Amino acid sequence: MNEKAIAKIALFEGKKVRKVWHEDKWWFSVIDIIKVLTESSNPRDYWYKMKIRVTTEDGCELSTFCRQLKLQSADGKKYETDCVNTESALRIIQSIPSPKAEPFKLWLAKVGYERIQEIEDPELATKRTREIYKAKGYPDAWIEKRMRGIEVRATLTDTWKEHGVEESKEYEILTAEISKATFGMTPSEYKKHKGLKHENLRDHMNDLELIFSMLGEASTTAITNVEHPQGLHENKLVSKRGGNVAKEARIKLEKETGKKIVSKKNYLNITQQKKIDNKQ
Repeated sequence: MNEKAIAKIALFEGKKVRKVWHEDKWWFSVIDIIKVLTESSNPRDYWYKMKIRVTTEDGCELSTFCRQLKLQSADGKKYETDCVNTESALRIIQSIPSPKAEPFKLWLAKVGYERIQEIEDPELATKRTREIYKAKGYPDAWIEKRMRGIEVRATLTDTWKEHGVEESKEYEILTAEISKATFGMTPSEYKKHKGLKHENLRDHMNDLELIFSMLGEASTTAITNVEHPQGLHENKLVSKRGGNVAKEARIKLEKETGKKIVSKKNYLNITQQKKIDNKQ
């Protein structure tokens, strides 16, 4: 889900909805969402009745979308609170019969329609991604490399899937192996090096960093297609070797230029300035 969706959920008509970062996602207070959209004097009771009503109507258990996470209350203390991620928050918004929810329902319908279009014509997804980066202020040359990197990454994950690697967590483990070999640090360490928190690391890499990321992943794909490792353990060994290919090239270039490839620089200034411009 994009930044605009998160911003819309986190702030309704100037009223803040509490949120917390958990398992690499934003989670939002259900009670706060309901309070803003319904102006109910007892949002907790509304939420309780809503769970019963929605389950009765369409068989969907809204409670299964929730996580009990600690959020700060008005008294300054943190309490376990029903929270939902972005996708589930939009699902709850759809179930609330309130005029204030209509803009979000329309937005959700638009996103769904665009997703169907992208499935029918994948080039549309690529075009929209380019437009997003362009709107954020990234230079054209950088965008081309970033888009190519996305293609290389997609090819790698498809290859992993064909070789017995399970999605999500195992992808993260293998990605860390490639990054550690290529740059000498895992993605989480790399983000700290660049002063990032929840931002996408590759959106803050310079041209050469993107190029060596692609080389490490493309090399891993090539070796995998030749040797056909199966499962996490075998693919970890191949991922390290693929990253080492990029590492050797990186070290050689650093010797030739006398400059380090890994940089502390990021593009936060671009994205932050764009947010300021949009508010003016």
